[in-house]
Amino acid sequence: MSRYRLQPTPAQEAALAGHCGHARYVWNLAVEQHAHWRPGRKSAPGFAEQCRQLTQARAENEWLRGGSIVVQQQALKDFAQAMANFFGKTHRRPTWRKRGQGEGFRIVAVKAGDVRRLSRKVGEVKVPKVGWVRFRWSRTVPEGVKSFRVTRDRAGRWHVAFAAVPEPIPAPGAGEVVGVDRGVAVSAALSTGQMLNAPILRDTEMTRMQRLLRKLARAEHGSNRRAKVKQAIAKLKAREVDRRKDWVEKTSTDLARRFDMIAVEDLKIGNMTRSAKGALEAPGRSVQQKAGLNRGILAAGWGRLVERLERKAPGRVQKINPRWTSQTCNACGHRAAESRESQSRFRCVACGHQAHADVNAAKNIRDTAAGHAVAARGGPPLGEPMNREPQRALLLAG
Repeated sequence: MSRYRLQPTPAQEAALAGHCGHARYVWNLAVEQHAHWRPGRKSAPGFAEQCRQLTQARAENEWLRGGSIVVQQQALKDFAQAMANFFGKTHRRPTWRKRGQGEGFRIVAVKAGDVRRLSRKVGEVKVPKVGWVRFRWSRTVPEGVKSFRVTRDRAGRWHVAFAAVPEPIPAPGAGEVVGVDRGVAVSAALSTGQMLNAPILRDTEMTRMQRLLRKLARAEHGSNRRAKVKQAIAKLKAREVDRRKDWVEKTSTDLARRFDMIAVEDLKIGNMTRSAKGALEAPGRSVQQKAGLNRGILAAGWGRLVERLERKAPGRVQKINPRWTSQTCNACGHRAAESRESQSRFRCVACGHQAHADVNAAKNIRDTAAGHAVAARGGPPLGEPMNREPQRALLLAG
C-alpha cells in the first residue's frame, strides 16, 4: 500500500468522519451477529446475507441511508475477510471497533480519472459523497489503482493508501547471506557486526511525554482538558511510530539490496508480547516488568521488519529456529548458558571467544541458514552451529 497524507477541508473532514462512523457501525453489527452464535444455533449470516440485511437497514434508518453504500458494503467485505483469516489461523478473531481507534474505510471500483495530479506536490482523489479531496503528492501514485483506503490515526491525521503490489527488489547475485538477530537493546544486530536501532523519542520529547502523562492522570474524565492532553500525547506517539516505520522501510530496503539471503529468527511475537496480568483468581507475576518488555519488543519493530523484508525480497527470507542461538559459541560451537555473561557480552567458557552477544547470535543464525541452503542442494550442511564438536575437541586438545 502506498500511503499519502490527506488534506481535507473542515467540511470534508466531517464527511470523512461520517464514513468512518458508518463503517465502524456496520462492522460492529457483524461482530455482534457472529458473537451471538453458539453450538446448536443457526450459523451466522455470510457476506451475501449481510448485504441484504444492510439494504433493509438503510431503508429503515435515515442516518445509515445518508452514507455511502460502497463504504458500508466494503466494511462487511473486510469483516468477511477477517473471519476467513481467523478460520485460516493466520489472524486473531475480529473484535469490536472503538471510536478514535483504527478509524477508516475502503473504496473499490476506482476509475482511471478518480485520482489526478494538480501540481508537483498536490493531488486529488475522488471520495463518494465527499468529492475531490486533496492529498500530498509525495511520490508517484501507482498506475491502475483499483481501490484505496482512507484512515485517520489517533493524532487526527488523515491518510489515503492506494492498493498496489510493489515490484520486488532484485537480489545482488553475490551469494551473500546475512543473519539478523532482533533484540530490545539492539533492534537488529547483523552477522556483519553492524548494529541497528529503531529511532525513539528524543530526550526532550520523552520529558514532555512524562509531563503530559502526569497531566492526564490529574485530568477529570470527560473534560475538555483531558481531551486536549490525550490529543497531545497521541501526536507524540504518532511521531515515534512514523520514525519507526521510516527506519523499517530503509533498513529492509538496504538488506534486500545487499544480500541474497536474509536469515531471521522464527519468533512468535504475538505470544511473546501477551499480557502477564492474568485474572483475579490467578494473578500474574512481574506484571510491570513484562509490560515494559512488551513495549520494548513492539517499539523495536520486530514483526514489521520481517514483514517488509518478505514483501521486498520474496523467497529470500529464511526463518530459523531461535533455540540456543544466543547460548552457542560461533567460533567452536560449544553451548552453555554461562557464556552469555550479560545482555551485550558473550565469552565462551570453552574456547574463550569474545563477541557482542547479539552479533554472535546473528552469526549463528546466518550459519544455520547457510547450512540449510547447502543441504537443500544435496551437499553437506555447512555452518550448523550445533555440529561443531570435532572443532571444539581440537581446540580443547590444543
